[in-house]
Amino acid sequence: MPSVRDLLSQVRQEIQEVTPAQAEQRLTRSTLLDVREADEYAQGAIPGALHLPRGFLELQIEGRIPNKEQPIIVYCAGGNRSAFAAKSLQDLGYRDVVSMSGGFNQWKDEGHKWSEPRVLDADQRNRYHRHLLLPEIGEKGQQKLLESKVLLLGAGGLGSPAAMYLAAAGVGTLGIVDMDVVDASNLQRQILHNLDRIGERKVDSAKKALTAMNPDVNVATYDVRLGADNIVDLFEEYDLVVDGTDNFPTRYLVNDASLLTRTPIVHGSIFRFEGQATVFDPYNGPCYRCLVPEPPPAELAPSCAEAGVLGVLPGIIGSLQAVEAIKMLLGIGEPLVGRLLAYDALEQSFRTFKVRRDPNCPACGENAGDIVIAEYDQLCMPHPKAAPVSV
Repeated sequence: MPSVRDLLSQVRQEIQEVTPAQAEQRLTRSTLLDVREADEYAQGAIPGALHLPRGFLELQIEGRIPNKEQPIIVYCAGGNRSAFAAKSLQDLGYRDVVSMSGGFNQWKDEGHKWSEPRVLDADQRNRYHRHLLLPEIGEKGQQKLLESKVLLLGAGGLGSPAAMYLAAAGVGTLGIVDMDVVDASNLQRQILHNLDRIGERKVDSAKKALTAMNPDVNVATYDVRLGADNIVDLFEEYDLVVDGTDNFPTRYLVNDASLLTRTPIVHGSIFRFEGQATVFDPYNGPCYRCLVPEPPPAELAPSCAEAGVLGVLPGIIGSLQAVEAIKMLLGIGEPLVGRLLAYDALEQSFRTFKVRRDPNCPACGENAGDIVIAEYDQLCMPHPKAAPVSV
């Protein structure tokens, strides 16, 4: 029977090896593949390397590197495991694979650039295991979620499911803006809250629920009225905004602040048995004013408090908002930029409508003037001084 040394010698005759110096010269056109174990990777790695432990290589490589023409440099600690890995990749049809002799140890000893990567601890790897199995997310994507900051406008019907799923997904910082208190009438749809918290500030109730779900998440609370005096400062602190507001004045204000700060907005709205969701990515797609140039008269725009809403409906739309937020944060899939997704609960149907940028839009059009952040309380507001941000 051949020994491991015999097998390694045979493998090295069938693959190509390069020195660390030669590997460095190939970096601009090659994918670095680190096949060491997680504890080894945590102690130091070559910047930009894709980490895929040797034991998962054959099972996951085609999802992580689907292009079999892509040049690949494989490395381990000393060059042995990477040799076997390179042979396996060749057997799987990858056509330009080399193994780095001497591995990471020789790379580091020769003074090439390396760093200690941020890695998930054991509890996080267990918590987010299903995400780590997805090639579109993996450990790198999960780290990005943990470093991301999302601002939720409202801790009500839409904000509740969106916040819960974003917290569960490991979005590292969630800001919540809401100046309301928990009322018994909220509990039919606002699942962040419960009977024990009736009378509490909604932001405080939300923080209790979210931190109990996932201690990785930092919840920042803003028990304030969202207005022209604070919206820009808030938006500048976050990567993305999930809009759960329920009135036209606030939506126009949110739109203008989004354009000014170039902060993407994941928009949702609900009414009776119908809901809508879309993504406003400033200057890469239409804005809210492209979609709704003028607000309807107040009598044609009743709130959910006046017209009612199916309790489960915000759960569906808010969950869609969470999906779109994660896609935007990770840069995966096709977000609803330039598309409006409409849901009818009675028909149990989804329809998608294309929405294009309006070249004459007064906010983002070619000849639009300077953006001025101002209040729009006169638009569709039965109570001029109120600016509710949850439904």
